[in-house]
Formats: sequence, structure tokens, C-alpha cells
Amino acid sequence: MLPQRRHELILRTLRSEGPAGVQVLAERLGVSQATVRRDLVELDRQGRLTRVHGGAVAAEDLDDPFAEVAMVRVEAKDAVAERAAELIKDGEAVLLDIGTTAHRLARKLHGRSLTVITSNLMVYEELKDDQEVQIVLLGGVLRRSYHSLVGFLTEDNLRQVHADRLFLGTSGVRPTGQVMDTTAVEVPLKRAMIAAADQVVLLADVGKFPGTGIAKVCGPQDIDVVITNAPADPVTAGALREAEVEVIEV
Repeated sequence: MLPQRRHELILRTLRSEGPAGVQVLAERLGVSQATVRRDLVELDRQGRLTRVHGGAVAAEDLDDPFAEVAMVRVEAKDAVAERAAELIKDGEAVLLDIGTTAHRLARKLHGRSLTVITSNLMVYEELKDDQEVQIVLLGGVLRRSYHSLVGFLTEDNLRQVHADRLFLGTSGVRPTGQVMDTTAVEVPLKRAMIAAADQVVLLADVGKFPGTGIAKVCGPQDIDVVITNAPADPVTAGALREAEVEVIEV
């Protein structure tokens, strides 16, 4: 494949799918990772993309918080997402929260006979062309910085749906087991999602212990399962056990 063609495909992938790692791009193009790295160096030099640790983002994503977060702890998020996908049974209705780990989970759901309910526009973009997956997109006000829909309309929509499982994201998990978030506008939505699901599965990689967050979303008693790659610190593990939360380490 000619370099110019590779460059076009790399840029098209970044624009349509968001930030991507070197390994993913190499697999898409059918070339070596060394070749992709050289291409990224050249495209970065031309100002057509920006290299980040482990991959690249499209030039227009430079001021995009979602794009920045998406390239952090990618392997950990993928491991958590892979294990989460194994919990889902065909025919289920699953509710996917906003955030980059939920987006990684959506990538594991292609070809599955499922209903996916979400306010996460990156999840929608990932699955919109998959004929096997029925998508229920929750309405609301566009939060451009994080590719999500928020507000009272989203909350009203959530009161009209029911999910077998919710896959919940978080900014941080306190040693008490409390689930936190950094953005107040997301908290009512997360609480409404919890109320709409039979089972609540928290997706929390190692960076979320203790993570950040000024607003409490819920306590450990509202969580059924935590999927994480974090070593179990005694205090947090004790709080989760006391609340009878199943902890799955990947």
C-alpha cells in the first residue's frame, strides 16, 4: 500500500472512530506497527493529526476532553470492557453510561442480538451500522465536550425504559465504596440509570481508586458488581464486601 493511501486511511479512521492506538491502526491497514509509527510521525509533522502516548488523535480532536481521556490506560479499559461483555446474554437490554470505558465496551458488542440504551454518542456512532444491535438513543441537550446528551429530557427518557444491566462509569471510587463524579450535570442521569436497571455493573480501572470527583453518585449498596484491574486495597475491598458487591478483577 502506498504511503499516501495509508495516510488517508489513518486519518479517516481517526475522524470516524476517534483516537486509535498503533496496534489497532496496524491491524486495520495490514502493515507493521513500525510502519504505522513512521506514518504517525509524518502526519504529525504535517499537522494533520497529533501523536499521543500509544497512538494518535485527529487534529480536530485536540481540544476534545473525550479524545484525551480515551487514550489513557487503553489496555486496562479494554480488559475491563472485555470482561463486562462476557456478562451480557443475547437478547438483553443493556444501558451504557457515558465515558470512554463504555465506548470500549460497545466495541465488544458488534454482531450481538442486543438492545443498547445510551446517551453516549460515541456508543451510538460505534454501533449505528450494526443491524444486529437495536439502539435506543436517549434524548437531551448535547454536551459537546464529552459526546453525551444530558438534562431533564434525558432523565425523563430514562424513566420510560428498563434495562437488564447498567454498565456505569465513574470518576472515582472512595475507600468507603462511594461512587463519585467530577461533573454535577451527569450525577442525576447516573442515578436515573441506576433506578432503570435490574443489575448495576461499575466499570472502574485502576485509575479510579480513589480517582476524582466532588459529587456522590451512589453508595456501594447501589452496586451489584465492580469490574476492575485494580489490586484490591483492604479498605475499599472491605467496604464493597460489606455491601455484598461482587468484585471481578481482570
